[in-house]
Amino acid sequence: MPIQWFPGHMTAARKKAAETLARADVVIEVLDARLPEASCNPMIRALREFRQRPCLKVLNKADLADPAATAAWLEFYRQQPNTTAVAISCKKSAGNAAPPARIVSLCRQLAPHRNDPTKPLRMMIMGIPNVGKSTLMNALLKKRVAAVGDEPAVTKSQQTLDLGKGMTLTDTPGLMWPKIEHDEDGYMLAASHAIGVNAVLPEEVALFLGDLLLTRYAPLLAARYRLDTTNMDAVSLLATVGERRGCRVKGGEIDREKAALALLADYRSGALGRVSLETPETRAQMLAKADVTADATHPSTED
Repeated sequence: MPIQWFPGHMTAARKKAAETLARADVVIEVLDARLPEASCNPMIRALREFRQRPCLKVLNKADLADPAATAAWLEFYRQQPNTTAVAISCKKSAGNAAPPARIVSLCRQLAPHRNDPTKPLRMMIMGIPNVGKSTLMNALLKKRVAAVGDEPAVTKSQQTLDLGKGMTLTDTPGLMWPKIEHDEDGYMLAASHAIGVNAVLPEEVALFLGDLLLTRYAPLLAARYRLDTTNMDAVSLLATVGERRGCRVKGGEIDREKAALALLADYRSGALGRVSLETPETRAQMLAKADVTADATHPSTED
C-alpha cells in the first residue's frame, strides 16, 4: 500500500517558510543520515533553488547510520553546486560525525558576503518531521528553546533567535510534500518514524524493513535475535522476532503487529546496530528501475 502523509497545517507552514526564505542567507537542511535522499523534501529544494540560496546538508543521526554509507552520501552532496554536507549526531558522538558547532563555520563559508558585523548571517533550519531540526537548534544555542520529541510534527510554528556575533537562526516546522512519488521512500520514511502512525500499517512497514535488512544487514539480525538468516524471508523474520520477544495473542499465536513494532523499535533506537536504508548506488538503482517501469506503463507515441 503506497504511503502518503500531508497534515493540513503543512500547507500554511510551507507558505510561511517561503516568505522567511526570502530573507535567509543559508538553508540548513537536516536529513536523516540513514535515508538522506528519501528524507529530502523536493519542495524545500524547489524553494531554495528559486531563491538561489546555498544549502548545508546536515546528515543527522549519524550515530545510527552505516559509516560507509554516510561517507558516500557526504561525497555525493559535496559534488552538488552551491552545496556542502556534514554528518552529525545531536544526541551523541559518532565516529565520523562533526560537532554541531561546526555548522556555523560551514554556513559562513557558504555565505562569505554576510561575514560582516553590519550584515548578520541569517540561517534557516528546514527539513521533514522528526529528523532533529529542533534538537540541532537547541544544540547550537546550548539551551533548550525548541520543543523536541520522538514523533513527527512536534514543531508547529517558526521561531527566530539570536545566535550571537551577528548571527540569527530560524527553526521551522517539519515539511512533508503532498505526494511521495516512490513507494520505497514512503516505507523508509515510515520505518524511520518520519510519518504519523495513523498513516501506516506497522506490519507492512516492518516487512519492507525486514526484507531490506535481510539483504544488506543479515549479520546484525542474526546477532540481535540469535537466529540463522539462511533462506529466511521477511515474513519468517517477523514471526521469529515475535517468538523471541514473546509477542503472542490469546491462544499462543504470534501477534504480528507487536512483532512488527518490536522490529521497528530496534531499528529506530539503534539496537540492531548502525544501519542505512539507502546509499547513492541503491538510490540510483531505484530511480533507474522507476524510469523503466514508467516507460513500460506509458510507451512513447512517436514514430
